Amino acid sequence: MEYLIRFAQVHESFRRPEIQALAALAGIDLEIISYNEFVGAAVPFHVRSVTILEGIQIGIFVPRAYIIRQRYHIICIADRKEQSPYCIVKLANEEAARGLIARSILAKDIFELWAQGTNYEEVHSDVRRRTQHRWNNYKEVSFRFTIESFAGKRSNEEKREIIQSFAYLDFQGPIRMKNPDEDFWVLEEYIPDVAISKRTTSPSKTRPAELQTPQKIYFGRWVANSSREAINKYDLKKRRYISTTSMDAELSLVTANMAHAAPGKLFFDPFVGTGSFCVAAAHFGALTLGSDIDGRSFRGKEMGKGKPMGVLSNFQQYGTQSKFVDVFTSDLTNTPLRSSQFLDGITCDPPYGVREGLRVLGTRDGRGKEEVLIDGVPAHLRPDYIAPKKPYGFEAMQNDILNFASRTLVTNGRLAMWMPASSDEEGELAIPMHPNLEVVCVSVQPFNNYSQRERPQTFLWDEGKPIQREYMLMSLMPSGERHPTILVT
Repeated sequence: MEYLIRFAQVHESFRRPEIQALAALAGIDLEIISYNEFVGAAVPFHVRSVTILEGIQIGIFVPRAYIIRQRYHIICIADRKEQSPYCIVKLANEEAARGLIARSILAKDIFELWAQGTNYEEVHSDVRRRTQHRWNNYKEVSFRFTIESFAGKRSNEEKREIIQSFAYLDFQGPIRMKNPDEDFWVLEEYIPDVAISKRTTSPSKTRPAELQTPQKIYFGRWVANSSREAINKYDLKKRRYISTTSMDAELSLVTANMAHAAPGKLFFDPFVGTGSFCVAAAHFGALTLGSDIDGRSFRGKEMGKGKPMGVLSNFQQYGTQSKFVDVFTSDLTNTPLRSSQFLDGITCDPPYGVREGLRVLGTRDGRGKEEVLIDGVPAHLRPDYIAPKKPYGFEAMQNDILNFASRTLVTNGRLAMWMPASSDEEGELAIPMHPNLEVVCVSVQPFNNYSQRERPQTFLWDEGKPIQREYMLMSLMPSGERHPTILVT
């Protein structure tokens, strides 16, 4: 049976990977029949599925044991404003449709597709062909018709005429504008203004006559809403404890979905900071654990007697403190966690070396290794001891994260990791690979233009000079080919 998913018009390159991740998590057989891909330059990657826009990439990695042969996928780049919000999928039944959309953040809702066409004659013909045998099932129920026009608009009189054109359905039940038994939608898709401006050279703002009619029309029965309202609940503006580097609530929830956060799973963030990823994973029922090289980032400055530490206060705010395991001070290269497969998911946004410096525990060139006594007690044993730190290379950190994930993720676990996609010094950066991990997908968060229109770029400022930065988010899973870990106690 065909269903129509209506997406929010944001983070377009994340939408398809999120739906596919949710289908895999719920064990739903999903077939995407129609979805407008980006159109533009092609870029090959050795991954299961990749979606790229200029900005930040998100990648999903799964066990390399599933690779049958080397596969290449064509990635296309286009203006995100020309992306359609509609996707037609094939699902087994309505229960599968509800299960697929229930956790989605980037989708709005899902409809049972009754018809589609380029004009209303085609739509009415398709309605009769697909559903005429089912009309009696809805003859006596209360109902409502809703008209939505994407990138266009209709007057009330036009909407009334469209609704009347479906009179042949012969629904006899009461019309109820609030909480009807059935909600039928007419979804019109026009060519966006940004596309019109590229196709026409006229300075007039009036649409050409041929573009004043929809290019695609869908008619469907509403089935279920998504969880997009969670964005408002977890809005950083309403959160008790945040910092300048806290991850956006929407992207945190999407990252948790791509990493398959769910009840009964243990999720870890090795760069926990203010706990945005842990909060998102807890929303979906996962137990959360975190660490950070700077304990002040998760404790907060105003921690006093009877006051919870910063990260914990966020869990208490949302009523998910039962999902909070703990946070501790540590860096990934010197983690006290055992090297065994016990983590179901890892979500992280490691420091890039711009706003936050890259550091690990240790000393430069062996300096400071001599023991220091304070009042006869070794300094490193005192409760107020602050361990020395040394600079750390970004590529080394990437490798450490992948190695840590390959050792600690359970089978079918996932690592969702935000990474730079390019830098001003080296240009485009390669997607990090690991022999025991497979890339599932890569997506990009688009940024606003800074100066050039043809090639959107993002800039951060350093000593008065703009520095170009592009970032990506990646997710991984452990391979079935891993060697067993020997623990020494």
